[in-house]
Amino acid sequence: MAYNVLIVDDSRVTRAMVAKIVRMSGLDLGEIYEAGNGREGLEQLEANWIDVVFADINMPEMTGIEMVDRMSQSGVLATTPVVIISTERSVTRIQELKAKGASAYLKKPFTPENVKAVIEDVLGAKPSECGS
Repeated sequence: MAYNVLIVDDSRVTRAMVAKIVRMSGLDLGEIYEAGNGREGLEQLEANWIDVVFADINMPEMTGIEMVDRMSQSGVLATTPVVIISTERSVTRIQELKAKGASAYLKKPFTPENVKAVIEDVLGAKPSECGS
């Protein structure tokens, strides 16, 4: 089963880096979509089937937290896993993000192995289902 991924970050360079790491993870991938902020991320989610979202916290127009809040209030979007990617290290902040609906938290920098493990975890997929 191929997974469609959405990467939401205001930095084009960071989106490209995350996309490259996701491709290197060895997962069976479908499409990789990108958005520059939470509002654009919601638009992508409404227009495309997305299996997992990787989102930054701090972005202009709509933050990752605001996007997660909006997703949690929406029917189908409420079940789409969101992995927050950030340099934030505060345990309190990470717990707050998970309480708001984030499925997982990935600290920058991360490796393809980290990405694969978190996708397997949030999607409940066995390694053999993820291209291993």
